[in-house]
This record gives sequence, C-alpha cells and structure tokens, in this order.
Amino acid sequence: MSTPQAFPAASGDHFADANPGKQSRGRGAAIIVYMLFLGSVLAVVTAPIAVLIAHFKRPGAEPWVQSHLQFQIRTFWLGVLGGAAFIATWQLLGLAGIPPMAPWAMGYLYFTACMIWMVGRCAVGIARLTSNRPIDNPRSLAFGGSRVTLTDA
Repeated sequence: MSTPQAFPAASGDHFADANPGKQSRGRGAAIIVYMLFLGSVLAVVTAPIAVLIAHFKRPGAEPWVQSHLQFQIRTFWLGVLGGAAFIATWQLLGLAGIPPMAPWAMGYLYFTACMIWMVGRCAVGIARLTSNRPIDNPRSLAFGGSRVTLTDA
C-alpha cells in the first residue's frame, strides 16, 4: 500500500502543461523591461537599457509577448518624443520673456502627467503579462486598448 503524495511529482512536463504562458519565449525579458521602466522613475538610466532589451528580445519572442515588447518600445519612444517637444516649448517660453514661474509650473505639471502615463502603461502591461494576455493595441498612445478603471468591478 503506497502513501498518497501531497504534491504532484516534479516532472518538468507536468508543470509546463499547467500554465504554458509562463514558459513563453520572451516573457521573462518583458517582465524585466517593465521593472526597468518603473525603476526609471528613480534612475533614468534604466529606461534606455530597458528599450535595448525589448528591441533585442522582440524577434525571438512568442507573438503575444511581442505585443508587450512593442508596447514597451513605443512607451519609450513616445516618452522621448514628448520630452523633446516639451523641452523645446519650455525654451521658447523662456526666450519669449514669460515670467519664470509659468514655464516651471508647466514643467512640473507635464512631468507629473508623464509619470502617471508611464506608470499606468506599465501597470496595464504587467497585469496583462501576468495573466498571459497580449496587449490589444500595442501602437496605442494611451493604455494599449485596455479599459482602465479605478474600481474592482
């Protein structure tokens, strides 16, 4: 008479079949890129590292993970484009003789909005990645086609 096992045998095939999304090519890189983007709130140097990883890992990733990597690449380049446009506007306001407080206040509001946008995109991406779902529209300017609500419903 054998004793029943509390846990299934530790065969690699058994656990791989339980959740095939966790073994998808590129999924680990996508998680790392999201974490590096969130780390860029404190150390900006992590964002370029993150986008390089996303660029290099995208060709070999599963199609649903490629949508995350494309979303991350687009997050970086939209942030760079928006930042460059704002710096140019800020400089023009300074040259136009606007009182210094106005461009600084505008810069603070713009920076805050950009942080909310970037953290929101990372949050949506992480939520979809951990549930093994692709980004619906990785070319979106907002949150990848996901409906974002502040309720549990």
